[in-house]
Amino acid sequence: MNRRGILLSLITALFLNAKGTVGAPLPSAKPPVITRSTHASAREVFAAREVRRYLYLRTGRLASVQVHGTARLPADTVILITTKTDPTVHQIVTEPALRDSIARLEPQQFLLKTIKIDSHKVLLLVGGDSLGSLYAAYRLAEHFDVRFYLHGDVVPDEQVPLDLPTLDERSMPIFDLRGIQPFHDFPEGPDWWNLDDYAMVIGQLPKLRMNFFGLHTYPENAPNAEPTVWIGTKEDIGIKGEVGFAYPASYQNTMRGNWGYEGKPTSRFAFGAAQLFDQDTYGAEVMQGAWPQPTNAPDCNAVFNGTGSLLRNAFSIAREFGVATCVGTETPLVVPKLVAERLRAAGKNPADRSVIEEIYQGIFTRIMRTYPLDYYWFWTPEGWTWEGTKDEQVKATLSDLEAAISAAQSVGATFKLATCGWVLGPQQDRALFDKTLPRDVAVSCINRQVGNTPVDRGFLQVRGRGKWAIPWMEDDPGLSVPQLWVGRMRRDAADARRYGCDGLMGIHWRTRVLGPAVAALAQAAWDQSRWNPDPFTPAPEPVLVAGSNGGQCASFQGNAIADTDNPQLYQTVRYNLTGYHLPMPNGPCRVTLMFCEPHYAAAGQRVFSVAIQGRKVIDQLDIFAKVGQNRALDYVFNDLAITNGWLDIAFLPVVEFPSVAGIVAESGGRTTKINCGGPAYKDFAADLVSSPSPENTFPSTTDFYADWATHEFGVRTGLAAAAIFARIDGHLPRPADWVDGPGGIRPDNRPWSTVSKDYGFVAEFESLAPNVTGAGSRARFNYWCDTFRYMRAMARVNCVWSLVKAAMDKAKAEPNAPTRARAAAETVLPLRRELIQDVAEVYQHLLALVSNAGELGTVANWEQHLLPNLLTRPGVELAQLLGSSLPADCETTTAYRGPVRIIVPAVRTSLRVGESLNLRAIILAATPVDEATLHWRVLGAPKFQTASLEHIDRGVYRAQPDTAALGDADLEWYLEVRPSQGPVVLFPPTAPRINQTVVRMPEQN
Repeated sequence: MNRRGILLSLITALFLNAKGTVGAPLPSAKPPVITRSTHASAREVFAAREVRRYLYLRTGRLASVQVHGTARLPADTVILITTKTDPTVHQIVTEPALRDSIARLEPQQFLLKTIKIDSHKVLLLVGGDSLGSLYAAYRLAEHFDVRFYLHGDVVPDEQVPLDLPTLDERSMPIFDLRGIQPFHDFPEGPDWWNLDDYAMVIGQLPKLRMNFFGLHTYPENAPNAEPTVWIGTKEDIGIKGEVGFAYPASYQNTMRGNWGYEGKPTSRFAFGAAQLFDQDTYGAEVMQGAWPQPTNAPDCNAVFNGTGSLLRNAFSIAREFGVATCVGTETPLVVPKLVAERLRAAGKNPADRSVIEEIYQGIFTRIMRTYPLDYYWFWTPEGWTWEGTKDEQVKATLSDLEAAISAAQSVGATFKLATCGWVLGPQQDRALFDKTLPRDVAVSCINRQVGNTPVDRGFLQVRGRGKWAIPWMEDDPGLSVPQLWVGRMRRDAADARRYGCDGLMGIHWRTRVLGPAVAALAQAAWDQSRWNPDPFTPAPEPVLVAGSNGGQCASFQGNAIADTDNPQLYQTVRYNLTGYHLPMPNGPCRVTLMFCEPHYAAAGQRVFSVAIQGRKVIDQLDIFAKVGQNRALDYVFNDLAITNGWLDIAFLPVVEFPSVAGIVAESGGRTTKINCGGPAYKDFAADLVSSPSPENTFPSTTDFYADWATHEFGVRTGLAAAAIFARIDGHLPRPADWVDGPGGIRPDNRPWSTVSKDYGFVAEFESLAPNVTGAGSRARFNYWCDTFRYMRAMARVNCVWSLVKAAMDKAKAEPNAPTRARAAAETVLPLRRELIQDVAEVYQHLLALVSNAGELGTVANWEQHLLPNLLTRPGVELAQLLGSSLPADCETTTAYRGPVRIIVPAVRTSLRVGESLNLRAIILAATPVDEATLHWRVLGAPKFQTASLEHIDRGVYRAQPDTAALGDADLEWYLEVRPSQGPVVLFPPTAPRINQTVVRMPEQN
């Protein structure tokens, strides 16, 4: 059969539902016919439907999806979606070079190629396998200016003519595995995910051309056992993986207290936040009925069985999308108390290697019966990041890994094994596992120091096995504020490539606020040509440079420091540093080291040693044990010899991170004074900044943000916004830090007039608003406006908090109760009133940002972690000073005063055939709304059907339209809310012209 005959068999020029679009389609040529083979896999069928979806969203016209037919050849363009093994593509393509290019496609690779056959334009989307074909479909959508993120799709407001571009590109991944590692433990992460949340995030991964999804499991007492992985023996496992014996395990919820969080009913949440929840205890559905954590055997079993069912459904979806899944535990394995007691009762010692192997057999058997899995990883101890690792600890881990590997072999594990953790290996040898583990065990780790340290150079020493680098897309000390790390993602991706890694994943909790970092990491896993000109030359070894070597700066401006006339010097520290390398004249030198413990409130939390000029001068210093918290501690050393023009001070970790507040060095008539971690103060210089090195320089981000901002905010605003984002990337101020938990805040005694200068970019970004057009672009612009306003308001709260605290301390120092009460009324109450107003502003922007489960988690962070220290306990103390209750305007309110908002926390863009659309919506409103309606229809159909949203409680609604009878039909929908006052509110804001769409994933064949 000739080429014309093949095309005749491929194409039927039908146009489905041409009158069923919303708004008049823009003029264009007749829509293309999307074709796929009669033998196409489910993934290829889905790819064809995805092409149709995104062409429809961009043009308002619905193309037809055809299998190979026999109609006459029309004068249309054709989009052919296939794989290299499809005979049709080889019959169509006669050019030798193109045939060879297609034949050489490997799994996951794809090409987009426009060819001419007679007068017909044919766009080939060919994958090296079906996953490559799916990636090709999403790459075509990007050519129509669609962009993809973990939280959803970005579709421009303006529709375009349906004219196919002329393309000629071939794509292949740099890394075989590319993806994400969402971290359990805080409500901002997957602790609050249900199936729709998992399905939403996993469904976005192939759009980003990512194919890995991994989870970590905290053990018992660290602080809570998590139900991601069940630990036990085979005797307690049913045929389908159900467990008959378990132990207390839980995910974070609003009534569970740990990581600095306090249990709190959601009905007491402030400033309208209570409307976000329909019950007093909120968390993942697998915890339902076992809040805050299970206390009896049936509930313990139910939590694990519910989690197993959740992961079975989620991981099955992942497999359909070509996404590899991974779970794991920490090593050495922590045997839960109840499991250990059960083993002892059976005459077994839980510490014996043979018993550990038996437990691993149980873990692996249960997994294989419960859910599909591709990898199981073992996380090295978190303490290996900063503590000195003892030989017996390393031996214990190696013994544990040997037991696990033997167990996997004995049960015929259907998944592969890997290592992960906070370090690649112990301090003695970061590449140790490469020397001891079988070649089929991959090794990986997250970057040290919450991502501030680059990819471990130890990967260079690993050969002949899988090795995965895992940068931090955000860190938990700043979990309550935005973080922009595009440059760092590029640096880490470049290093991972230079070190020969075949996996690149990002660790994270949240999703939407990480849009830039996620996109940057995903792109860097496929193409680094624009910003990485020398991809195969390893970065040079770090060298000593003048000033500090390593470490981060921390400020404790609100801490009152004792035993010094210069408390400001001790309110800032450089921690987690290697040392200082300072130019000094030769001769005898006097060195003063200035210390303070501003963070820990107990002994044994920070222990380190110090060496000067290679000689240990302080052995195992525990500042708190020596003088307590927030007290100055100075050490003076005389007659230290300078012989080469340099003074070297080394900080040696024992437990946690070394920390120093100041240094004074005197030699040969020269004096050097450094305010470590802080700005210039009196005759102390600001902390010296290391010269540029691979550790603190990032690739340019200008090209990335030009594309990202243009698609987020529109062409008129994009480049100006991009310039702002590129400038602040990696340099955002940090009004939050780890304070008894993630994203904590502390008083800042600097005046707001000084601090506010760090937030000048906020007004600069706001000034772009008049140039933003289109409902979608405006909504995305407002999201980032509120994000920046939120962090600025948060910084102001820290400053006012410092004033309140100082006034409280002064009032408490008054000699008798009447004068204390008067001082509290005259000085503290006005500041407390100002603080309440500032917190209300924080919530105004915080609630404007909520769009998914992660942002609901940030609200919980404020309510359960930040407000208790900021307002709740100080309020009780203030009332005691006053001898009466606080005035109403000095307390938080539960009322919501913002605009009406529609929030759909989990917006799925795909469903399985036969799966019903199940929408959960939140309506934030100052007064009850008159009407809330779901509008839905088959994709491109003439009319919408409507259904009223069912009110559950507070601001929470749901809708479950009868879509099961529609079979495999694709859908579109939008929500409409009519308030008692004000305009109609729509979700998405582009509705009804551009709506949310849902495409069916066919059953696997």
